Amino acid sequence: MNQDTMGGNKMGRTQTVNMGHINNFLPQIGRVVVIEGKEVAVFRTSDDSFYAVDNSSPHPKGGPLAEGIISGHYLYDPLYDWKIDLTTGMVQAPDQGEVAVYPIRVEHDEVHIEF
Repeated sequence: MNQDTMGGNKMGRTQTVNMGHINNFLPQIGRVVVIEGKEVAVFRTSDDSFYAVDNSSPHPKGGPLAEGIISGHYLYDPLYDWKIDLTTGMVQAPDQGEVAVYPIRVEHDEVHIEF
């Protein structure tokens, strides 16, 4: 797990943050980026899709998500094995919960997140 700190938006408006070149994000490996003091877990899937979610498990006991296992567009919580849809943030049945997801895009081989 890698961790980077990005500049923050002090006005509370949505902003786009450049997180670096796509080669800085290994497929199937979570990376933590800190934006405005908040940890965001960024994932690159085997088909080169990118997803960004809060790096905090929706499980009542919490925990990091960046160390989870990726399969397709699902993330498996590393501590509780909850299956989380990376596109919606919804925990799959029989468990319940939700994690915040952030819009993410790649432009000119640079990864950008809206926060």
